[in-house]
Amino acid sequence: MNSVLLAIILIPVLEIYLFIKIGSQIGAFNTILLIFITAIIGIYYARYEGLNTIRSGFTQIVKNKVPAYEIISGAAIAFASILLIIPGFATDLFGFLLIFPITRKLLLGNLSNKIKKEGIRKDKIIEGEFEDIENNDDRKI
Repeated sequence: MNSVLLAIILIPVLEIYLFIKIGSQIGAFNTILLIFITAIIGIYYARYEGLNTIRSGFTQIVKNKVPAYEIISGAAIAFASILLIIPGFATDLFGFLLIFPITRKLLLGNLSNKIKKEGIRKDKIIEGEFEDIENNDDRKI
């Protein structure tokens, strides 16, 4: 079975299970309030971390380095923001893990190191010649 299809089925099942379990412990109103609070805090913190990542990316560009980690980190923060907006406790947990810089570095550090090591290789550059053709009636392409 396709893993994406399996995730689409299992994530809502897990979220419903957690809603029932947590709601039976703390009550329905508190559960709903907790979902809204985590979404609001997560979105504001994602905005803060996103701006820090942009700032760090510009710093890397000024130093004439490839901002590979910052690009990956920015995408992870955007994905984490979506997870925090979606109501649920499992998605909120994974979203917060992606937003915090320490856990994000642990989860995504190897990927950015691989991109930095690869860099721009010579065998990926294609050289060629071109001719600038002016709009003459003599030459038709």
